[in-house]
Amino acid sequence: MKIPNMIYGTAWKKENTTDLVFQALKQGFKGIDTACQPKHYREDLVGLGLLKAYEIGIKREDLFIQTKFTPIDGQDRNNMPYLASDDIEVQVEKSFETSKKNLKTDFIDSYILHSPIYEANKFQRVWQKMEEFYDKKEVGYLGISNCYELDILKFLFSNAKVKPSFVQNRFYSQSGYDKEIRAFCEENNIIYQSFWSLTANPHILNSDILRKISLKYNKSEALIFYRFLNHIKIIPLNGTTSLNHMIEDLKISEFELSKEEIEDISSILK
Repeated sequence: MKIPNMIYGTAWKKENTTDLVFQALKQGFKGIDTACQPKHYREDLVGLGLLKAYEIGIKREDLFIQTKFTPIDGQDRNNMPYLASDDIEVQVEKSFETSKKNLKTDFIDSYILHSPIYEANKFQRVWQKMEEFYDKKEVGYLGISNCYELDILKFLFSNAKVKPSFVQNRFYSQSGYDKEIRAFCEENNIIYQSFWSLTANPHILNSDILRKISLKYNKSEALIFYRFLNHIKIIPLNGTTSLNHMIEDLKISEFELSKEEIEDISSILK
């Protein structure tokens, strides 16, 4: 499965989720990110958006669908895909089955643990259950999100039979832009996905460097930054609700930044 260079993010879209997913796919997005976490996502409406896309000829096999198991600490206790009293493996199983039903598919391209579990035994049990889905060929890749401590990622990597293929983190200055984590990912064939790439970085988007490059290429500052992220081996999530921005941002592969421009933007991250 070809992994897209940008993924459409569906968090916080609420009742607009179906139409936004449909529009994103219609304009040319090939990747969709969601989660079985009703608190922040309408995964069921993502599925309806997918069905609308299939009706106009978009094929399931051409899409990269990514969803997540959200541990109980990240859930709304009054609206969860499992019971608080369920064993942890049952929680993962129920969440996964709900995701497949919501997304109208028997195969999830990428299944992500939404956040680390700070109890080693439970952490391993959750990952082992996710590995079962991989072994049954119900999942293409496994990954972890919101993992900002290198030791936790190393623990997972060293103990996993099926190694994580993705780390999906907020890309922001408070974490030092995950410099050490990204280096570990590159050394171990893990792809880093970024979210909040624009929201957390207005100082970059408004910088003289981005403005200058934006004028040169006649592209928005946002698209320049997304292209930069691709150049440094990051797949950004894009959660725009604007049709115009969808169209613009999908031009991400139409140009290349120079080595000097990449270095100039990198200097702002330090």
